[in-house]
Amino acid sequence: MHPALSIWIQFSLCAAVIGVAGSRLSRYGDAIASHTGLSRNWIGLVLVATVTSLPELVTGLSAVTVADAPDIAVGDALGSCVFNLAILALVDVFYRHGAIYATASATHAMSAGLGVILLSAVSLALVLSQQGSMPALGHFSLASVLIVAIYLIGMRALYLTEQRRGNSAPVETPTAMTLKTALMGYGIASAVIVGMGIWLPLIGVELAHLMGWSNSFVGTLFVALATSVPELATTWGAVRIGAIDMAFGNLLGSNLFDVLILAVDDFAYLSGPLYQHLSPLHIVSALTACMMNGAVIVALVYRPVSRVWRSASWASLVLLALYLFNAVVQYLHGR
Repeated sequence: MHPALSIWIQFSLCAAVIGVAGSRLSRYGDAIASHTGLSRNWIGLVLVATVTSLPELVTGLSAVTVADAPDIAVGDALGSCVFNLAILALVDVFYRHGAIYATASATHAMSAGLGVILLSAVSLALVLSQQGSMPALGHFSLASVLIVAIYLIGMRALYLTEQRRGNSAPVETPTAMTLKTALMGYGIASAVIVGMGIWLPLIGVELAHLMGWSNSFVGTLFVALATSVPELATTWGAVRIGAIDMAFGNLLGSNLFDVLILAVDDFAYLSGPLYQHLSPLHIVSALTACMMNGAVIVALVYRPVSRVWRSASWASLVLLALYLFNAVVQYLHGR
């Protein structure tokens, strides 16, 4: 078999397995929410988002250690942030039972705002590191410590906000699934995703070599697409059962966790501060994700109900346009 065909088959197989495992997470998460009394918003933001981001975590750690490809690790995390928000736009296009930005809780704007802060911190870290102006603490950057601090403070603030708001309306159990079954399924799906996440960066490095592409281009577009399959599957699964808040919480929570992954990758990368060994093109992805989060915040506050050309709200069209802009820039300058 031709090497290029073989690597594309491996890539497709890996993405498919991640997708199958991820497709079950929304139902397990909804069952856990029903049994524990937690809101779909919080389940999506923390429990489901953490697991659907496991591919990015494992892929990033594997990329900076086993594969020695930091551009794939960072491209995967930031590319996933951009792709996750594009998923939100696709949900708006295909969901015909109402306007998703008017249906979703306005408290998601706080999650998107925290995303803007974290992604802005990453952008500053990338710019300052390119100029040699970012202080380091041993082999990792001071920026990573700040990112962890912002993430923890932000999650604490989100938890307190959720507590003050009170849980959403009681969630009906979608099936007769017991809490034990839901937790076991959650654990098995997580293990499958972790296994595929270890394999994925090795495929990405080989793909970049065979196709003559840069690691940053492969990481931002192809690896990020594969590791975001769980977000796509679980989000659509949540929408199908009417759990719009879980869908929003999953995507926005995954983005927060993806930025935290950059700090974890920096701690694991022993060749020096991670941000000093990266392509400057990652700045484009970080800033694009910032702008996309800003569009989501405006939409959640404005709560548009009309569709442009009967397709999607203006906010979703902006999200899709920004995603395509980032993809074109990465394609033109990252090969």
